[in-house]
Amino acid sequence: MSTLARARSQAKAHPLAMDAVLATAVLVCMVAGSFVEPRHRDSVSWVLRTPDPLSLLLMTLGAAALVFRRRAPMTVLAVTGALSVIESVTGDPRAPVAMSAVIALYTVASTTDRPTTWRVGLLTMTVLTGAAMAAGPLPWYAQENLGIFAWTGIGATAGDAVRSRRAFVQAIRERAEKAERTREEEARRRVAEERLRIARDLHDVVAHHIALVNVQAGVAAHVMDKRPDQAKEALAHVREASRSALNELRATVGLLRQSGDPEAPTEPAPGLDRLDELTGTFRSAGLHIEVARADQGTSLPAAVDLAAYRIIQEALTNVQKHAGPQAKAEVSVVRVGPNIEITVLDDGSGEHETQDGGGHGLLGMRERVTALRGTLTTGPRYGGGFRVHAILPVKNRTPTGEDPA
Repeated sequence: MSTLARARSQAKAHPLAMDAVLATAVLVCMVAGSFVEPRHRDSVSWVLRTPDPLSLLLMTLGAAALVFRRRAPMTVLAVTGALSVIESVTGDPRAPVAMSAVIALYTVASTTDRPTTWRVGLLTMTVLTGAAMAAGPLPWYAQENLGIFAWTGIGATAGDAVRSRRAFVQAIRERAEKAERTREEEARRRVAEERLRIARDLHDVVAHHIALVNVQAGVAAHVMDKRPDQAKEALAHVREASRSALNELRATVGLLRQSGDPEAPTEPAPGLDRLDELTGTFRSAGLHIEVARADQGTSLPAAVDLAAYRIIQEALTNVQKHAGPQAKAEVSVVRVGPNIEITVLDDGSGEHETQDGGGHGLLGMRERVTALRGTLTTGPRYGGGFRVHAILPVKNRTPTGEDPA
């Protein structure tokens, strides 16, 4: 730590002691100045003189008042100003008692606002200068009188400048702290969003394939003894579904384990171009699905295409798990104006998961749709079954202007 920094630290730790040191220095300067006076008004030569006892008393009182300038700046200014007026009226030759008033005015200006500085500064200048010109022993135009006016103005201006610099530095510090807090909050927000995205993707990958594995394993166990060929076919579907799940998990985990920015995946993200493949996996598990599409020629952004695929995947997975063995599903993809509408219906009698339940499928759907500023409607159908309806804007706009993909 440098000497200047150490001195500032000590001054902040012991303000009263530092003010006592300042008051002593001011007293020494005032006493030294009171021993010298000009020989002639228009001459630059100087002679020594002995100050009056009253002047010494006034200088001592003015310096002593400066010890408390931080605690009561206005009171100290009033005391030092009154002592300066007494010296201006009675002193002949005059001692520099006004120096204590200048220091007190500087303190007031550096600790208050600008309007207060203007009012107090003008009042102090007017009172001290007016008293010296009107009631003092010197002519009103004497240099000593004009010097009082100049020095009080300098004290007020210097104090205001110090206060302004202090406020500027404090504003910069607060702005830097606010920026740091904002960066930390943004980092936490991004981490939370990334955790939700990872959880959502893992759920979509795992839930679909595990549901298929569960269905096919149940079929194999049911027909193992009577129809071994059908059991073998079901086990082949189990093997294929598990292999697909492992491949998708390996790709997802591989991206998460990369240090730095992940490279572009070698396989494109799934989209509606793989809808036939997706529905085929459910048909092989015994689910009856009808697909209707009226979106030919529509080019979707990557985020919208992936969201549409995942919504259909999760909706069909819920049908497979909850709608019952004889349920039928209908999937429609329609372009309506600036939006694309995804609808998945079933006629099952089972109870689908709800957003308040233990599942996360519907919650993941809603998060995907909300990220794209779309709308999602889910609920039971009149007469039985369940309905999932999503409206996604073809030109996706997120709140931050970023692509959610």
